[in-house]
Amino acid sequence: MTGIKGLILSGGSGTRLRPITHTYAKQLVPVANKPVLFYGIEALVEAGVEEIGIIIAPQTGDEVREAVGDGSAFGARVTYIEQDRPAGLAHAVLTAEKFLAGSSFVMYLGDNLLRDGVPGLVERFREESPDAMILLTQVEDPSAFGVAELDEGRVIRLVEKPEDPPSDMALVGVYLFSPAILDAARKLEPSDRGELEITEAIQGLIDEGREVRSEVVSGWWKDTGQLADMLEANRLVLDDIVTRLDGEVEDSRVEGRVIIEEGATLRNSLVRGPAVIGQGAVVDGAYIGPYTSIGDGVRVLNSEIEHSIVLSGSSVENLGARIEASLLGRDVKLTRSDSLPKTMRLLVGDRSEIEIV
Repeated sequence: MTGIKGLILSGGSGTRLRPITHTYAKQLVPVANKPVLFYGIEALVEAGVEEIGIIIAPQTGDEVREAVGDGSAFGARVTYIEQDRPAGLAHAVLTAEKFLAGSSFVMYLGDNLLRDGVPGLVERFREESPDAMILLTQVEDPSAFGVAELDEGRVIRLVEKPEDPPSDMALVGVYLFSPAILDAARKLEPSDRGELEITEAIQGLIDEGREVRSEVVSGWWKDTGQLADMLEANRLVLDDIVTRLDGEVEDSRVEGRVIIEEGATLRNSLVRGPAVIGQGAVVDGAYIGPYTSIGDGVRVLNSEIEHSIVLSGSSVENLGARIEASLLGRDVKLTRSDSLPKTMRLLVGDRSEIEIV
């Protein structure tokens, strides 16, 4: 099997990450200072999939186009496909029919992260040529996912967000399909959610006696749709970084694995990794704790932050309490007047200005 294409879905509205996603495509929110979407593109290119279609929504498509460009920076050729409304994963597949042009393809949800990528999965798909291959992982709350029922490893039934789950094996947001999935998708009626469900399309393949195989995730997987998931993904990615100090470090201590990008300045501060400080950031008289990503151009003055994500252009100044488990949007200004210190947990949208009194 040759000529496998990639299809990345980047059209969701990101309601669970509001207010950040009122002004920001959720797939562009960074993990370890890199947009989540970029990890998916890199995973496909690593697997030898270089012709990639990206499904975009009308309201966020321009932002995605600007961030990704023509794909050449990733070693890919990117085509943008506008989906007029979020009507389900199977609807997205049908929307991309012209791009797919009869090819087998990998479908990758743009807000998902897989530690080990997809090269092994794509290679097995090439060798074995099933009609579909799904990726599974064990979860604590299967009712929140598409769930697979297995018989000695063979997929016999798929159910989308079941009230009574047949197993605890959930579908991860990566699928591999032959062109047969298009015919199955065309036969669907909207579900109770008003969507064309990809689980129902795959079930159609199973009911027709076509071969649907499954693989269990070997490394970690995260759906980054909520704040806690974003922070956990940030932690998992930072766990794998290698120290690189390209910025300026003055009268400061750097402990553990830390990346300080070129143009960043660290003065009179302590950074305890794993952590990353973006280009042009200024950290002065501050403590940056483990599992923190400080974006490009951020200023952290006389403040403490840990286990958090601070997006580009923001400033955190003179806080009397440590920020923990927080996500601050772009160009946020967070300051504090004199008061007793208290821990803060924040989800702050872009261009906000907050003074804690």
